[in-house]
Amino acid sequence: MLDFRSKGVKPGIRMLSDMKDVIYDRDWLSGAKNIELYYMYRELSLSKKDAIAMKEHGLRYDITVIPPQMLGCEFVKTAGHYHPFVPGTKITFPEIYEVLSGEANYILQKPDREGIEDVILIRAVAGDKVIIPPGYGHLTINSSNKVLKMANWVARDFESIYHPIKEKCGGAYFILDKGIVKNPRYEHVPEIKLLGPVNLKEIGLEKNKEMYGLVHDLKKLEFLTKPHEYGWVFEEVLDS
Repeated sequence: MLDFRSKGVKPGIRMLSDMKDVIYDRDWLSGAKNIELYYMYRELSLSKKDAIAMKEHGLRYDITVIPPQMLGCEFVKTAGHYHPFVPGTKITFPEIYEVLSGEANYILQKPDREGIEDVILIRAVAGDKVIIPPGYGHLTINSSNKVLKMANWVARDFESIYHPIKEKCGGAYFILDKGIVKNPRYEHVPEIKLLGPVNLKEIGLEKNKEMYGLVHDLKKLEFLTKPHEYGWVFEEVLDS
């Protein structure tokens, strides 16, 4: 696994105060201290050569670390965000994640005018890959007692869009100690669908084969910057 600590990379830290609008347990929140929730290491690389190659291909490699903890009755999670449109298209940027260690629950949600059109839950463990297709926002929940470490590849100029989920006080569903519940602030939320992680050898994605290695074959990640040319990839994701 990429040894980012030895390179002195400092993380961005997501504090509870940054998340106050999307926490389910408001009673707990009212008395909670402003604790650290998770850590985001951005634009990582093992060498200058790798860093140059990433820039040339318009890509970025990140790692996020989410220690296990409870936010009242809710499992710790990321803030959740949507993706911007690829310039000149009506398609949003996709993203790809890999669980390096621990366990993750990825909730993907596709909005429409009346609320949410589609909601997907993907459970992933170490070695699994999860693609966020165009049109979907997402958040990650660590409902285990293990530290979750996950990596992602994404378009370099990518800017996450947080406010739509913040305005709804969270994602379409919350994962609590008592189960999964819908967020009543959305006008319409369909039943959640379970899908599996992806294994697409055509683009270099194989279970237990770390995807950082694709830095030596970045053409295979072109679907992240030109999703309009790779519709078949996202069809595979939604059929997994």
